[in-house]
Amino acid sequence: MNVGIPTEIKSDEQRVSLTPAGVAALRTHGHRVMVQAGAGVGSGFADTDYRKAGASIVTGAADVWRRADMILKVKEPQPPEYPLMRPGLIVFTYLHLAADSRLSRELIRRRVTAVGYETIQLEDSSLPLLAPMSEVAGRLAIQAGSWCLQARSGGRGVLLSGASGVRPGKVVVLGGGISGLNACRVAAGVGAEVTIMDINPTRLRYLGDLLGGRVTTVMSNRATLDEEVTNCDLVIGAVLVPGARAPRLLSAKMVARMRRGAAIVDLSIDQGGIAETSAPTTHARPTFIRNGVVHYCVTNMPAMVPHTSTYALTNATLTYALEIADHGILDAGMNNSAIRHGLNTFDGHVVHPAVAQALKMKPNSPWQ
Repeated sequence: MNVGIPTEIKSDEQRVSLTPAGVAALRTHGHRVMVQAGAGVGSGFADTDYRKAGASIVTGAADVWRRADMILKVKEPQPPEYPLMRPGLIVFTYLHLAADSRLSRELIRRRVTAVGYETIQLEDSSLPLLAPMSEVAGRLAIQAGSWCLQARSGGRGVLLSGASGVRPGKVVVLGGGISGLNACRVAAGVGAEVTIMDINPTRLRYLGDLLGGRVTTVMSNRATLDEEVTNCDLVIGAVLVPGARAPRLLSAKMVARMRRGAAIVDLSIDQGGIAETSAPTTHARPTFIRNGVVHYCVTNMPAMVPHTSTYALTNATLTYALEIADHGILDAGMNNSAIRHGLNTFDGHVVHPAVAQALKMKPNSPWQ
């Protein structure tokens, strides 16, 4: 199979979908790999590194897309890339289609085989390709939140660790998944007062044991959510429903009741966000203030640390990329239920049930 690695064109996206070692693994399996010139520079990989691994360096994005049977990316195809998509092309990347009807329509209209990293799902319901970037984003969330709380950012001027004789800042994490867990670890590590909320008591019990009592666990319902959120300095939105749109947990009225200058770091923004007041932002303009609260809603937070993120991503995605390249999407999906879960669109149809529900369409699986 011809595998293409284009340069990412999303705003301030410095990651690349595959390390040179990943290229070498594909070559060992007999596949050809084309890397767009300069694709890995932002992550610390020169074109010569990819050549040594056996890749061909291609000057233009159009040539990579035209010659590839499968495109490996980090972020969802951007509007300038839509015309480069064609029937039968496999695009393996983060998609988040439930919150992006325009991209969904393009993939369907162009009959693209779109496989989403975020919907590859194991039998235990874990999401192995979302996990590494969730870990990175969760850890970065506290850095971003600390910056938002600075007075120069429009924040309350609160230091999360507090100071001698001064209470620490209060952090509320919504969602007990991987990103929520990692946000808790960092927040507790800097000395903040941390509460994590979830609707699953078993998960909360596990988190309480894991974090050794340094974090307060609270069952999430309308009353407890309102109480915790309106009395904190920083909210981390880390709720995920695989393939579906994130639930809107915070109404605009609830946000308005938060402390003036408090902050929301919405890690769920790729899936639409957990607050009515949230809207996607970029690294160039990461924040805005709405209802007196600083919002940080960057849709590709791990791009802040592209070297670390690219290694972590390749470690997770390579096995699945090899399986798809070796066997094709239909046979790979037939033999691997995780890949079946990952298929979002195929031959002009929506496949993933949660994506279909969000788009108000009927799912149609090629394995039925």
